Amino acid sequence: MLYILIMTIPMLFFGSIQGYAQPKECPVLSELEKTSIKDKKEVIEALNTLIPKTYGKLDDFPDIYTKWDVVTAKPFPKTVGNKDEEDYFGMAKTFCGKEIAEKSWLVRLDFPKAPGANLAQGQIFLAKSKEKGWFVWFRYH
Repeated sequence: MLYILIMTIPMLFFGSIQGYAQPKECPVLSELEKTSIKDKKEVIEALNTLIPKTYGKLDDFPDIYTKWDVVTAKPFPKTVGNKDEEDYFGMAKTFCGKEIAEKSWLVRLDFPKAPGANLAQGQIFLAKSKEKGWFVWFRYH
């Protein structure tokens, strides 16, 4: 049920912006580096570059994404058993396949400067390229 809500509610609010929630393109499996929960500190550090690139600035709220708290940062396989997080793993597998999802991370964010619930939460899917390092391959919110 949560998965259905996760997939449909944003379409109602953001339908005119992106049409539907799906990555523009999936990562190439052979280009991905294998990572583990031991890489969490590295992921957290990479967010300093990735979040500004991914979220940018909103004209009405230019400082909204300048501060964030990490709610979750873990490889997708580590989300199994946590219903709120495991649904995102299902999304990643549906979008780009099991192998890509298993080499990717879920990062859930809270933006304390946001004026409302829709802008205050963020979920991004990350992977690590063998050549270029960490990158966001999907932004849900």
